[in-house]
Amino acid sequence: MQTIDAYIATLAPMQQEVAQIMRELLHTAAPQATETIAYNMPAFKQNGQVLVYFAPAKKHLGFYPTPAPITAFAAQLTDYPTSKGAIQLPYDQPLPVKLIKQIVAYRIQQVTG
Repeated sequence: MQTIDAYIATLAPMQQEVAQIMRELLHTAAPQATETIAYNMPAFKQNGQVLVYFAPAKKHLGFYPTPAPITAFAAQLTDYPTSKGAIQLPYDQPLPVKLIKQIVAYRIQQVTG
């Protein structure tokens, strides 16, 4: 894949919808970031560094903000399965828009600070 459009086109309809919502949310949260594909996933990059990645899975949207935000926002992430660098956002729950924006702002501060 070379573009997020091409990536999204390969997804099932429900995954396309969620991926497009996440894409638009990330544009709002990081208006100076650019889209890219990294590790075969959609990603947003700023100051030469990837801020976040995302990728639909069978039952959740994988959100990959790197390890530091997962530690920093641990108290707010208790409702979501997490690992060192990933957050699983189940399709049967609304996206946590405010939390995603806070995590992206944290990452922007990391790469521009």
